[in-house]
Amino acid sequence: MLRQSSAGTAMGFSRITGIAALGFAFTIVLANVIMTPAGLPLTGAGIGEVNAFFGTEGGVVAVASALTPAAWLLATLFGAGAVSALRRFERGRDEAWSLLGFTGLALQNVTFAAVIATRLALTSTAERQDTATGGLWVLHDALFTLNGTFLALALIGLSVAGLRAGLIRPWHGTVGLTSAVLLFGSATLTPLVIDHTGPLGLLGLVGWLMWVVWIIAYGITLIRLSRPRDPAADAPGTDRPE
Repeated sequence: MLRQSSAGTAMGFSRITGIAALGFAFTIVLANVIMTPAGLPLTGAGIGEVNAFFGTEGGVVAVASALTPAAWLLATLFGAGAVSALRRFERGRDEAWSLLGFTGLALQNVTFAAVIATRLALTSTAERQDTATGGLWVLHDALFTLNGTFLALALIGLSVAGLRAGLIRPWHGTVGLTSAVLLFGSATLTPLVIDHTGPLGLLGLVGWLMWVVWIIAYGITLIRLSRPRDPAADAPGTDRPE
């Protein structure tokens, strides 16, 4: 009975963190669905466009921003679930790819908190046509683009760990690593992305869309994950607490 209860608890945590991954993906997509049709300026947009949006769409920004604390909580919960599932495979090999991935998730939470704070600040400065708006917008674009570095860390760490443990399928790992390359490339080219609106922005966009697919697939994997049976516990003569 004790073993069954312990396995059930482990299954429950894995399922919860998998659902958290799906919730995170839904939340960040919903925030973009709210902001993009309202006219959120693209990276590198001119100050006139920025003032027009943030000066008149403060309510939209507030609603989308209200979703982000839940997103950060869900992302952290997903990361904890992935690390829990992967660490037992990594300890025997003295590896820590999953911890690298969790660090990336934590850093992207912090960086995106700064992005959201900057957007909220812009709703005040743009409304007053404040001279600070230009500086805040450049800061926003820099943080937003550089955040690709931390997303890449999360993708690389959890993809490599998942592949080596046999937890995720090769196509899933390929999606994650490809997304990491695109997001890291976009982050590396941050000055160009900010100064030149155009094709370079597609690097980050495609990488982000692949990141969402990767998160959803990882969430489904964690939901389906079952705790492996311990062969030693089933061996003849092994005492089992009842």
